[in-house]
Amino acid sequence: MRIGVISDTHSKVKKAQRALDVLIKDGAEFIIHAGDIVEVETLELLKNCGLKYVAVYGNNDAHLATYHADFNLVQEPYFFKIADTKFKLMHLPFYMSPDADVVIFGHTHTFDSDFKGNTLFLNSGEVCARSKPVSEWAMLEVEKSEFKVTHYTRANKSDVIKEKHFKYIREHHE
Repeated sequence: MRIGVISDTHSKVKKAQRALDVLIKDGAEFIIHAGDIVEVETLELLKNCGLKYVAVYGNNDAHLATYHADFNLVQEPYFFKIADTKFKLMHLPFYMSPDADVVIFGHTHTFDSDFKGNTLFLNSGEVCARSKPVSEWAMLEVEKSEFKVTHYTRANKSDVIKEKHFKYIREHHE
């Protein structure tokens, strides 16, 4: 299963749209937003993208609680299962224990893909391009025996999208 991961869109709705468009074009079947959504328009992009999605509240999203019933918004840490894989979703990296197969977080505005003790820790980086002049997001491909991560980057005012690929072997314990 291919899962698109975005985070820290803040007020950059057009950048969020571009990231979602690329993920959908590249075969995403599910979208995860790891918080700091900020704009209702970004929630509408998620809701209308044609895929199932989940979005966790970030530290800049308290005002979005008004729209909780209209969108698939969750509080951290949020556990769920897709493709026989247990996920933990949060914005703040406060619950970094390996109590899921995949731990997805945001907040740091820095891409991170780390595989420790059979758990993948993934931060897709910042879509908003606030901390650096680059918008970034990720695709997680979940397979029975491995995780594949694609890190996408797009420099501001550029049409070029670069990709970096990572692969991790999963151990299955019956």
